[in-house]
Amino acid sequence: MNDQPSLRRRVLVFLAVFGLAVLADQGTKAWARDLPTHPDGCTLEKLADRRCVGLPQPVISGYWEWELAMNDGAAFSNFRGGQLMLSAIAIGALILLGVMVVKTRPEEGVKRVALALIAGGALGNLIDRLSEGAVIDFVRWRIGEHRWPIFNVADVALVIGVLLLLCEGWLVRRRTPAAAAAA
Repeated sequence: MNDQPSLRRRVLVFLAVFGLAVLADQGTKAWARDLPTHPDGCTLEKLADRRCVGLPQPVISGYWEWELAMNDGAAFSNFRGGQLMLSAIAIGALILLGVMVVKTRPEEGVKRVALALIAGGALGNLIDRLSEGAVIDFVRWRIGEHRWPIFNVADVALVIGVLLLLCEGWLVRRRTPAAAAAA
C-alpha cells in the first residue's frame, strides 16, 4: 500500500498551521515594535537591557493591555538568560516535532495541528532570539494591580498546542478501554 499521498497531506496540514502560527506571531511582533516606550523612541536593545520600559496601552481597562517588552527568558518571562541554551532547545524541539508529525497516523489530525502550533510558537520565538537577542512580548493581562507575565502570540500557540496534545491523549486513553471492551 502506497502511503505517500496520505503522508503528503499530513505534512501539508502541519506546514499550513505551522506557517500561519509563525506569520501571526511575527506579524503581531512587527506591529508591537511601534508601541510607546519611556523614554520615547527606546530601542529593542535598551528594552532588553531594562534601560527603558514599554508604556501600557489599555485594550480593556484594568484587564488587558498592550505593553512592549523584551524577554530574554522562556515562555511568559520565565527562566531568564541563557539565550544559547534556549535557542538550542528550540532547534532540537523543531527537529523532534518534524519527526513526530511524519510518524502520525492519518486519523491523528488534532495531534498534527497541536504539533504545528507548538513548532510555530517555538520558531516564532527562536526567530526573535536569533535576530534580536531576546523575544518580543506585548500582551499583558491583569486584574487591578495583579499583573500576569507578559507574553506574545508564539506563547499562545505553544500553550494551545500543548493543551490540544493533552486533550487528544486523554481522549485516546478514554477510547482505548472502550474499544477493547467492545471487541
